[in-house]
Amino acid sequence: MFFFYIYDYYENQIQCLLKNRVEEISFWVREIALSDSQAAFKSLFSAYFQRLMRFTSLYLPTPAEAEEVVSDTFLTIWNNRKELPGIVHFDSYIYSIARNKAISYYRSQHIEKVMLKEKEIDLFYQTETTPEEELITKEEISRLDAAINALPNKCKTVFKLVREDKLKYKDVAAILDISVKTVETHLATAIKKLREALSTDTGK
Repeated sequence: MFFFYIYDYYENQIQCLLKNRVEEISFWVREIALSDSQAAFKSLFSAYFQRLMRFTSLYLPTPAEAEEVVSDTFLTIWNNRKELPGIVHFDSYIYSIARNKAISYYRSQHIEKVMLKEKEIDLFYQTETTPEEELITKEEISRLDAAINALPNKCKTVFKLVREDKLKYKDVAAILDISVKTVETHLATAIKKLREALSTDTGK
């Protein structure tokens, strides 16, 4: 299906970028822990800021609140930097901190049960494109985004973390405090619903 070709194209682009950053992130984490390197911390901040903003926006109603939580997450990373060498999966570690802070913040501000906010998430926000990619129209991307945004909340969160942020199933399970089997179920449901929605859109 053409829409999944579009998504896979962007997915492969993001995957290549992430592979190139793995060693850099490991280096920055070591430098922060062992040398108190502020330069490495700034690089780590740049690598994760937008990703954590999109993630925390699932829990919080405004960008300002999301930014406050993300900033607090990085402050926690810096304050606990001496513990970083013992962290095996840094992605899971930083996302878990952000999630817990987002939930605590929401509860303290809104004093009600935390629910994932029904809001649109632009999957391709700040994705760079080249002239060769102009054949992928804004309308096509919008239709794919709409299908993703129509997913049930937990399916959407799992789909985003696995397919966009490239986290492993076990890391997503740890972040969301669910089992790996539940992650697999949510992802399968998300993919099924996307195929159904896009098939309906294209009349296939």
